[in-house]
Amino acid sequence: MNILIIGAAGMVGRKLTAALVASGTLSGKPIEAISLVDVIEPDVPEANGINITTRAVDIADPSVARTLIDNRPDMIFHLAAIVSGEAELDFDKGYAINLDGTRYLFEAIRHAGMEKPYCPRFVFTSSIAVFGAPFPDKIGDEFFQTPRTSYGTQKAIGELLLADYSRRGFLDGVGIRLPTVCIRPGKPNKAASGFFSSILREPLVGQEAVLPVPEDSRHWHASPRAAVGFLIHAAQMDTAGLGTRRSLNMPGLSATVGEQIDALRRVAGEEAVALIKREPDPMVAGMVEGWAKDFDASRAVSLGFKAETSFDEIIAIHIEDELGGEVPK
Repeated sequence: MNILIIGAAGMVGRKLTAALVASGTLSGKPIEAISLVDVIEPDVPEANGINITTRAVDIADPSVARTLIDNRPDMIFHLAAIVSGEAELDFDKGYAINLDGTRYLFEAIRHAGMEKPYCPRFVFTSSIAVFGAPFPDKIGDEFFQTPRTSYGTQKAIGELLLADYSRRGFLDGVGIRLPTVCIRPGKPNKAASGFFSSILREPLVGQEAVLPVPEDSRHWHASPRAAVGFLIHAAQMDTAGLGTRRSLNMPGLSATVGEQIDALRRVAGEEAVALIKREPDPMVAGMVEGWAKDFDASRAVSLGFKAETSFDEIIAIHIEDELGGEVPK
């Protein structure tokens, strides 16, 4: 099995790489090689006999995609993207990477198949941002896509391309609409949703965090561990069950900010909760109010995808995976 991970230097990309290396197999086949690429060169993990190569590339460069497909990877994970806030601030950059870079990859695969039969599995990380208000109580896969951000529009177009290239037999695509990944380890990124993680992550280690929205703000979440699980399951599943509808709402947890804080209180006490500083930001609050709040992921669940069911569980996973199994005193 020859695997390509695009966006491998990001948090989810690093965790996906670690999981694949630890397993050593995918779809019941031994992993022989993993190519890790990103705009900055990814770190090389301990390989356990797997041939690991790394490259720093700009997928918005039309000449790059063909070089990534030269060795005809069996499995391609496409995680690279400009996040929501940055894509909204820099229109040209968002479209160059999130849309053009994705289509260059699809075209490189199509042209490789003209030279010799080739149809890799292609897992595309989409987003719940492909949907726009007004929303039903629960958003199903069949709900129409009317994104209200440039990022959501770019991801929605990517889903359409994924379905069409799969329909034509150029690739075997699975699109996974990720919930907001929480709790993200490390430093905040430019995603507008970053505070959902910071109001838990920072207080757990005794640091202050800023809450810019009301506590009754509701959103859809899954842990980094669940996100990696989605990717690996998408790589191994029987896509016959998808038919022509290649993109899926991933399962997750609908929770208010207040429910997040209550879970933090149960785990780390009032001292941690007191570190959350309320600093209302009307712009951020307005963006969050326009985001989807709850989903019907029954189709994905029926196909074997799994996620957490409480924020207590999400916090416990963060403590186990990032804090050595206990909250610092």
